[in-house]
Amino acid sequence: MSNVAFLGLGVMGFPMAGHLAKNGHKVTVYNRSSAKAEQWARDYDGHVASTPDAAVGSAEIIFTCLGDDPDVAAVIETASPALASGSIVVDHTTASPALARQLHAQLAKANVGFLDAPVSGGQAGAENGKLAIMCGGDDAHFETVRPVMTAYGARIVHIGAAGAGQLCKSVNQICIAGLLQGLSEGVHFAAKADLDIEKVLEAISGGAAQSWQMENRAKTMAKDEFGFGFAVDWMRKDLRIALAEARENGARLPITATVDQFYGDVQAMGGGRWDTSSLVRRLKDTD
Repeated sequence: MSNVAFLGLGVMGFPMAGHLAKNGHKVTVYNRSSAKAEQWARDYDGHVASTPDAAVGSAEIIFTCLGDDPDVAAVIETASPALASGSIVVDHTTASPALARQLHAQLAKANVGFLDAPVSGGQAGAENGKLAIMCGGDDAHFETVRPVMTAYGARIVHIGAAGAGQLCKSVNQICIAGLLQGLSEGVHFAAKADLDIEKVLEAISGGAAQSWQMENRAKTMAKDEFGFGFAVDWMRKDLRIALAEARENGARLPITATVDQFYGDVQAMGGGRWDTSSLVRRLKDTD
């Protein structure tokens, strides 16, 4: 078992760190809100540190799960002087590929490894230990960390060099954005046509239209319920990263750019903390 630190105990990080503890790893946690860290320590077997550098001092592997590039950069800057030579930092934040490449190069100078390892599966995936993890970084570091990540990862794939994990997460979010808009339009159309949504889903969910989003969100979309995990505010952050990278590499993302603006409409409606299936509300509110 490994001696690990986990920095960031949000809706994803809290259960992920818990799975590490339940799998026998020695876990020290840090969270900006100390109350959240204390709650974690009451729920699981582990230790609480008051600062990032205090958390990482004896850790072989340091996991971060934070909000955005500035959060990751700030925490790593604070923790860096205390990182042990030979340790590995694994960033589960959805952040920019540029930051991942920067941190990989920066930490290598101190003989510290770095993997960008964003996750997919939402809060439910984190709680159930069934996340998909897409990793960028060195082969040796990935092979060292992979067995530890199985505590909460059901599918763990090494995509390529530093930054490749974040690029893969952009692909994930691009696909989800377009799919959710299509599903929203389908649910909206069914309602306008006075169809029984339960029967519609029974009929089409076994065919080519089937998706995880249909299986898990279509019924709640029809009921106007949007309290199921990944928030619109975070999706817009992720799409911002994808669209910025597309401007750099020349990729054409017309649907993604349009759906990003639709999510802006949802935010303007007060839905920043609604889950991403709330795109359908925008259609209802334009009736």
